[in-house]
Amino acid sequence: MRITVRVQTGASRASITTLEDGTYRVAVHEHPEKGNANEAVRKALANHFHTAPSRISIIAGHAARTKIIDIT
Repeated sequence: MRITVRVQTGASRASITTLEDGTYRVAVHEHPEKGNANEAVRKALANHFHTAPSRISIIAGHAARTKIIDIT
């Protein structure tokens, strides 16, 4: 399954929200330094979809706020 994710870094609390257009907004506490925010997004999505973080891959947008995520 592929989803589009809009990431908000530096949030006071982590959350995942589904938007009207079918994309997800993922807020994480970590800042985008050394891949910390990307790893936090993977862990948050794994928790949300009840799967292992290793089954979640960032396909596009590694350095962007909008990412395409593949969940296997």
